[in-house]
Amino acid sequence: MKIPPNPADPLRQAARRMEAAYLSEMLRAAGLDKAQSAFGGGAGEAQFASFLRQEHATALAERGGIGLADSIYQSLKDRADV
Repeated sequence: MKIPPNPADPLRQAARRMEAAYLSEMLRAAGLDKAQSAFGGGAGEAQFASFLRQEHATALAERGGIGLADSIYQSLKDRADV
């Protein structure tokens, strides 16, 4: 029987944050923050688009993401065990 992962594990949290950062950059590269006219455009919208993109990436990572967090976690855990 496999024990479910502990979401409070600091290594798992770090791995999830790293996956979210990666996803945020991938979403930026895909043009997610290019909708400059959604709220009228301007400097304010450009400033806050990155926050929205980061929240999207965090939500994706918390819901399983692309599996990158698991790989990062395993690598961090292996290094901690040495």
